[in-house]
Amino acid sequence: MDFQYLDVAQKEHKFKLLSIPAGLLTNISYASVRRKDDEEGAVQRILNSGRISGVKDFALKLGDFPASIVLNWVGPKLDTKGGKVTLLDQPRMAQIIDGQHRVAGLAAAIEEDPKVASYEIPVALYEGLDTSNSARIFISINTEQRPAPKSLVLDLYGVTASDLMDPSAMRASDIVAYLGSSDRPYDGWIKLPNQDRKRGGVALSTAVSAIKPLVDDKGLLDQIGVSELEIQQLIFNNYFSALKERYGPYWNDRSNVFIYAAGFIGAIEFFRTKLVDYCKLKGSFEKTTIFDAIVLDETSLILQENVKGLGGTEAANAVRDQLSRAFRPDEQSQGFKI
Repeated sequence: MDFQYLDVAQKEHKFKLLSIPAGLLTNISYASVRRKDDEEGAVQRILNSGRISGVKDFALKLGDFPASIVLNWVGPKLDTKGGKVTLLDQPRMAQIIDGQHRVAGLAAAIEEDPKVASYEIPVALYEGLDTSNSARIFISINTEQRPAPKSLVLDLYGVTASDLMDPSAMRASDIVAYLGSSDRPYDGWIKLPNQDRKRGGVALSTAVSAIKPLVDDKGLLDQIGVSELEIQQLIFNNYFSALKERYGPYWNDRSNVFIYAAGFIGAIEFFRTKLVDYCKLKGSFEKTTIFDAIVLDETSLILQENVKGLGGTEAANAVRDQLSRAFRPDEQSQGFKI
């Protein structure tokens, strides 16, 4: 099959820029995995099934793929004539340098809807690269050419088409926005994209990622019959308001661990592992119920200095554990209240 192309020269390497149907792309390309496949150009990682599923859904719903798939042609020498290049429609003609999850996702989408095979996909086509040069290009793409920050992507969810949104991420984002609104516990402490840097605060993406598993379809809150957005917002607001009340004037002090990522994540982990079951047993997610069960005073407040020097996960776990030690459950059950 013949395709028009443009030659692109960039310092030490040249490649051909062209577009080809998704069906051809998925047929001729393959991922050669580092330390698994014994061949030149093997630089890829093991595929992530979750990412493949996400790309598949995206392809079926919309199908915008403007970024080039980067390939290393390893088949017979490319035949070019009159501004066109001939690509053999045979398996394993081109190694994937960048874009293996997009290719796998497109292949999965084609199985479900054959029309996806006709999507035109941009390709940057190198020829005969060895492992060293493939690795250099792969590293350049995956370190210097970084994707947009998660916070920016989540922020853009509010202005993009609803059929592209991850429903649970949107739900979590709505909850975080509620917590960060005026007179709520995180008023002024949710860091949005492109804001001036400051000490303290929880990035939007961090807060959303922490809450998202709890509000997934069939997630923890759904399992206990709390699936409405408004009720979920109230539950998280009651929880953090109870903590804020325990801290009193120290809540907005930069020594407060909960206005940092580790504190927020640790608080959500405590909520998930301890507090939800307790509140379910009590039949109440009211602020007073939560306040009474978590005993903190000026001498036992969890501070940022308590997790100083700990890594991200280790720091979050330390906060969770300290909250667990401050937990004083009253096992008597009541009617369900929020």
